[in-house]
Amino acid sequence: QVQLVESGGGLVQAGGSLRLSCATSGRTFSGNAMGWFRQAPGKQRELVATITSGGSTNYADFVKGRFTISRNNAKNTVYLQMNSLKPEDTAVYYCAARVGALYNYWGQGTQVTVSS
Repeated sequence: QVQLVESGGGLVQAGGSLRLSCATSGRTFSGNAMGWFRQAPGKQRELVATITSGGSTNYADFVKGRFTISRNNAKNTVYLQMNSLKPEDTAVYYCAARVGALYNYWGQGTQVTVSS
């Protein structure tokens, strides 16, 4: 059974940092792009950052310079380092694996709450 399990969320003050992890199991995704998404209450899910199998990264404009996505294929884990957090970063954060053209494997999400 394929699983993606996020961890590392929590409550942090504005300006603080968190590091999210996404551990995968059941199959290897070392050859696949991975992404982090988020969904705030009342809003649609949005793309935060992606990383290819080769390590190329891409970020949404609203996190550029603050968040860093990385992966450790030996550990089957993808990370999202989040610095300089803002209250508007409050959301449930999801990791996902892309197979083909779609992100069709998803984790259950981890809550990130940034207080002002």
